[in-house]
Amino acid sequence: MNATSGRVVVVDDDESSCQGLVEVLREEGHEVEGATSPERALELIAATDPDVVITDLEMPAMSGVDLIRRAKVRTHHATFVVLTAFGSYEAAVAAIKEGADQFLTKPLDVEVVIAIVARAVVRARLSREAAGLRDRPQSGGPRTILGSHPAMQALLDKIQQVAESQATVLIIGETGTGKELVATAIHYASQRKAGPFVKLNCAALAETLLESELFGHERGAFTGATTQRNGRFEQADGGTLFLDEVSEIPMPLQVKLLRFLQEREFERVGGNETIQVDTRVVAATNRPLRRLVEEGSFREDLFYRLNVVGLEIPPL
Repeated sequence: MNATSGRVVVVDDDESSCQGLVEVLREEGHEVEGATSPERALELIAATDPDVVITDLEMPAMSGVDLIRRAKVRTHHATFVVLTAFGSYEAAVAAIKEGADQFLTKPLDVEVVIAIVARAVVRARLSREAAGLRDRPQSGGPRTILGSHPAMQALLDKIQQVAESQATVLIIGETGTGKELVATAIHYASQRKAGPFVKLNCAALAETLLESELFGHERGAFTGATTQRNGRFEQADGGTLFLDEVSEIPMPLQVKLLRFLQEREFERVGGNETIQVDTRVVAATNRPLRRLVEEGSFREDLFYRLNVVGLEIPPL
């Protein structure tokens, strides 16, 4: 297994579909195990601690949602990708609520799956390193996590300075350069390190799901919203919210994010109560936000609210 490959478990009761995806990902250099039953999949997840779990949603013995719920107690670093031939909104909501990170509709675009797995492998590696940082708070903070490569020195010094402030941070860097790791380092070097570090990939969800994930929703706010649910801003109260791929937030949600950054308050989807939280936002992008502002696809006022402190990660 090379530096960019990872461990993947594919779960699909259709043996042909399962094996086909296994072979595709093995050709990409990943260590891949396939399972046609959820029970076997749970055994593999417990044994291999995978970086990625790709599961069909509709299976006779156990749904993909139930599989994710059970798998979450066996692995803490995996990205969960749910596949379905039906693409229903209700199914997507249920899967996301149980911890799914991506929701794809069959027939699959193989190139999309390959790209998702590649990003997930990097994310899992960073998650494991961040967990090591939490377990070893005396280990030297950001410098220990990010290493001592000369290109990182200016960035490391700036992280140390930024960590002590409450300012919103925008991290810019190519895919795979460790933006999440930098955000993690900022959090655990700050006075908020005892609080939660919550993360959300803004490119992983459709607009309606993203709004609910960010701001939460009230019971009955939409079909499938059977209970009230706190969003990521509330979950990160007293800590840090990391918004990855912030450039992908749709324009209507950019307005709501801007309001939060200005007022530190919001309403849940379907609710009227104004909620205030003490959440620091660290955002990241691999796209040129200034150019997106010029093109009219990203709000200029939001850009400046996010870019109070800018950190640029050097290419690997």
